[in-house]
Amino acid sequence: MSTELKPVIKALDDVRHSPDSETEYWMARDVQGILGYTDWRNFEGVIDRARAACVGNDVDPSDHFVETTNMIRAGKGATRTLKDYFLSRYACYLIAMNGESSKPEIATAQSYFAVKTRQMELQEQKTDLERRLEMRTKVKDANKDLGSSAKRAGVIRYAVFHDAGYRGLYNLPLRRIKQRKGIGKDDLLDRAGHAELAANYFRITQAEQKLSRDRVQGESVAIETHNQVGAQVRETIRRLGGTMPEDLPPEASIIKLEKQNEKKQLPKK
Repeated sequence: MSTELKPVIKALDDVRHSPDSETEYWMARDVQGILGYTDWRNFEGVIDRARAACVGNDVDPSDHFVETTNMIRAGKGATRTLKDYFLSRYACYLIAMNGESSKPEIATAQSYFAVKTRQMELQEQKTDLERRLEMRTKVKDANKDLGSSAKRAGVIRYAVFHDAGYRGLYNLPLRRIKQRKGIGKDDLLDRAGHAELAANYFRITQAEQKLSRDRVQGESVAIETHNQVGAQVRETIRRLGGTMPEDLPPEASIIKLEKQNEKKQLPKK
């Protein structure tokens, strides 16, 4: 890819909206200029061809092209309405494929969205175990960083510090959480599913950032900070209508599953 077209890739990444780990979309008006179209009417013609291609592929275009309007300010305080579209990755790919091939930005966008689509396909092909293992590793690494920040803040009683985070997120101490889930002496996070691990990962990374950003000093302040961050993550889950982490069922031990998976992959003698 030529150096002058690298900004096209960066621009497409910059305008991508990703409200959560499983959702992404682009706005047509943002994509328009990046693909080298100065006139909306010309670009909307490309969108129409892309929608037709969607139908030709036996895919419902309403799942990928969602029409919307934006109010913008005009002169002297007046406002006017501009038509726009929410676009999925697939919609953007079809737009690129149906754009003017003479535009170098179009060729770059075709490669960009083809790669993005393939990356998502590979991600979706991962097994539940692979996703859990991947997230469990991220949680372990994040906990190491949190431990370092806690040490700098003056924490000595690490068990109390970590329990404060669990109390905030689960509204229960670690001992009671394990009793509720019936996991005995197993590590809570080794028995957690992907969603529960993700909630803890968010708690851990946000607590570490807050300790570092606010330059928290003093064990009691650090413990309270961790508890507050956990409680805020819990409130976010509640507002989104998600299942509270203490109500998520335990999964099979990730350590045992990993060993079983390794045995399956060993070559037969």
